[in-house]
Amino acid sequence: MKGEELLRFFDPKRCIFDLQSTTKDAVLREIVDRIAPPGSSTHQMLLDMLHNREQLGSTGVVQGVAFPHGRSLAITRLMAVFARSQAGIAYDSMDGAPTHLFFALLAPPQDRANQYLPALGRIVETVQDDALRARLMQVTTFEEFAAVMREG
Repeated sequence: MKGEELLRFFDPKRCIFDLQSTTKDAVLREIVDRIAPPGSSTHQMLLDMLHNREQLGSTGVVQGVAFPHGRSLAITRLMAVFARSQAGIAYDSMDGAPTHLFFALLAPPQDRANQYLPALGRIVETVQDDALRARLMQVTTFEEFAAVMREG
C-alpha cells in the first residue's frame, strides 16, 4: 500500500494537531470525539472497543508512537485518525517514554477489501523513519501531514 492510498482513510477534519488530553483514557476519548458525537451509542461503542484493545496490551510502542486500533460494528468503512501531543502522554509504551504521535485505525468487522492490516502495517513502517517522525512533530495542517505520509 502506497502513501497516497493510505491517505484516503484519513479525513482532514479528524486530524488533531494539538491534543489537549493528558492521560491515555482522555486521548482515546478525544480521538473518538472526532469520529462520533460524544454521548452517542456509536461513540461509546468505539471507546469501549479501544479500551478493550488496550487491555490486551498497550498499542503504545516505542519512539513516541501509538497505534490504537480495532474493529467495530459501529464502523462501516476503514478510517484513520492522526493525533499529536507536543508534551507527550504516558501511554504505557513498550519503552516507557511519553507518546507524541497517535495513529488510530478503525475498521468494520468484515473488511472485504482486506485493507485494515496492510494500512496498519504501512503506517508502522512509515513512522519507523526518524526524520519522518520529526517532521510529523512539526506539521500543523492536513496538507503538511499528507506530504510527510506520501514520502514515507
